[in-house]
Amino acid sequence: MAKSKTKKESPSGAPGKEKKKATLASELRFYGLFLLAYFAFITFAYGQYRIPSESMQPTLEVGDRLYVSKFAYGYSRHDLPFGGKMKFLGDGVINASLPERGDVVVFRNPKSGIVMIKRVAGLPGDEIQYRNGRLYINGDLIAREKVETLLYREHKTEVVVGVTKYTEQWPGEDKTHFIYEQSDQGANDQRGPDIVPEGTLYFIGDNRDNSTDSRAPGGPGYVPMSYVIGRAEMMVLSLNRCKEEEGLRCPGSRWFMKL
Repeated sequence: MAKSKTKKESPSGAPGKEKKKATLASELRFYGLFLLAYFAFITFAYGQYRIPSESMQPTLEVGDRLYVSKFAYGYSRHDLPFGGKMKFLGDGVINASLPERGDVVVFRNPKSGIVMIKRVAGLPGDEIQYRNGRLYINGDLIAREKVETLLYREHKTEVVVGVTKYTEQWPGEDKTHFIYEQSDQGANDQRGPDIVPEGTLYFIGDNRDNSTDSRAPGGPGYVPMSYVIGRAEMMVLSLNRCKEEEGLRCPGSRWFMKL
């Protein structure tokens, strides 16, 4: 009598293992594509930056997280995550366009390589001058209106600083912005006139006596357009960054602000 052939069975649990492997491979593909898309997003669309100092107070506070439009003024090597080290790419700008005066801009300091954020005060050909603490743009005195006086504690030094808060509106701006002034006799309160060279920008921080900007001897000076990274568009998620103290300003948490 012929022996019947029996089908050889798979090792116990093999189908389950194959399914787990397929699921893991699918998850890895998903996260790989997600990381690739995120890398492309922060490289070519919007970068995320964190404010480290008081130089843009009261507009931006220490710890604020910003989303910066990298396509606002064109692309250069400085828009790339490690672009500061990629000198072989040159200093050209693809699809370049000038900022508007008053834009809050992220750029790379051409002297130190440090990424900074300031407000555009001078466009190519503009004359910028400080006389007795007052700002002149193209010979016109910029009016300012006092809002209040206040005290705050600096983030790094923990020194208490007294400032006067003003509103200003520069030529071409469609709305006012706030500034801080400690006095009108600071180190950068007698400056210029400076004529902004072609292809460069002149930057000033909103916290006028606590900002190493284009006015300062150790600042970035005139910043070439190729060193511009992008325009700050919005602030998202900024948690309480200081200890509440009586008589001192301490900004609370903020969730969203359009610049």
